[in-house]
Amino acid sequence: MKICKNCLYTENHALNIVFDKHGVCSGCRVHEEKDILDWPHREKKLLTLLDYYRGKSKKNYDCIVPISGGKDSYFIIDLVKNKYKMNPLLVSYNKQYNTKTGIRNLQYLKTIFKCDCIESTTNPFLSKKITRYTLDKFGSIYWHNHLGTTTFPVQVAVNLKIPLIIWGVHQGVDQVGMFSHTDEVEMTRKYRKEHDLMGYEAEDIISEKNGIFERDMVKHFYPSNKDIEKIGVRGIYLSNYLRWDSKLQHESMIKKYNYETKVQTRTFNSYDNVDCFMYSDLHDYIKYIKHGYSKITDHISREIRLKHISRELGAGIVKYYEAIQPKHTPKFLEWSELSEENFSKMLIKFTKHPFNKKEKNNQSSNEFKDIYTHNSRGKIFDDNIVLFEKGMINKISGN
Repeated sequence: MKICKNCLYTENHALNIVFDKHGVCSGCRVHEEKDILDWPHREKKLLTLLDYYRGKSKKNYDCIVPISGGKDSYFIIDLVKNKYKMNPLLVSYNKQYNTKTGIRNLQYLKTIFKCDCIESTTNPFLSKKITRYTLDKFGSIYWHNHLGTTTFPVQVAVNLKIPLIIWGVHQGVDQVGMFSHTDEVEMTRKYRKEHDLMGYEAEDIISEKNGIFERDMVKHFYPSNKDIEKIGVRGIYLSNYLRWDSKLQHESMIKKYNYETKVQTRTFNSYDNVDCFMYSDLHDYIKYIKHGYSKITDHISREIRLKHISRELGAGIVKYYEAIQPKHTPKFLEWSELSEENFSKMLIKFTKHPFNKKEKNNQSSNEFKDIYTHNSRGKIFDDNIVLFEKGMINKISGN
């Protein structure tokens, strides 16, 4: 199996990845643009674009910004409203797997920035039906969340005639170099279906046998091309115009607005996805047994590329966290109303990289403190790197 000579991605990445003659992956090559592009010039292009849409909706809102309580929302809103003086309408989709930290972050955000917000919550019983179906059909307990978070903002844009949606980072660019930053790719129905939704749309989930009817799913249908073109809806990614560094951006928000962090099960990253107790837990474990790599590989590869840590250190950290089993499986089984036996039967069909229980590491998590944070309000992770550099990496790797 090919492994990138620079980061830790392998050729089996879910978004597809290629390697050049030097053994370096496409994600690392596109990432190199971050150090050579004229970012002040690119930000000017963004400002020109924003000026065009300012007040274009003929309403009180200049744009829509999808938000959550656990990602880059604080940074994006701080930029859009405070720096660029736009008046955004915030749009949020309820993931169901909410943490108290995420709920607080979301409420603080709306209060701090004094923004209007439209939120959508799907009937929990329908969410459970969809989740049981998607778990059985293509091995995902998170598909219904991807559906809601990529569909609801576009529905609001069409219904309220607000043509501009501002997203944060483009995952395909940032992880695997699917496009160059200079391509300035935008959010599309095709990309979300092929990658976020694993090739399925809401219409494909209708299954009367499983109690999922068209009347249930119609609220999740993506707007028609005709309606989108009529309003001129487009979704831009800020990462095409600004040098994206999620770690530094989150740390600035911790200092400026007390963005809350949260220790997570299978990654050191306590900044991203802290609003969801399943994302870096059972959802990530399923990703690992399906594809052979975890969210920890995404996070470490990003930090290696940004030169925050060395590749050697990163490899040891990945090995440690991949060996940790999820702790919220009972909570998911209770919520989804699935027995452990039925859950196992569904999951085994998609298991390509079985978890080796002999690798399970029962060492105290205190020995390997969160690299990003020491407490609930966050701290720059660099202090903790010393722990690994003084021999812990050998302990992790078994050398």
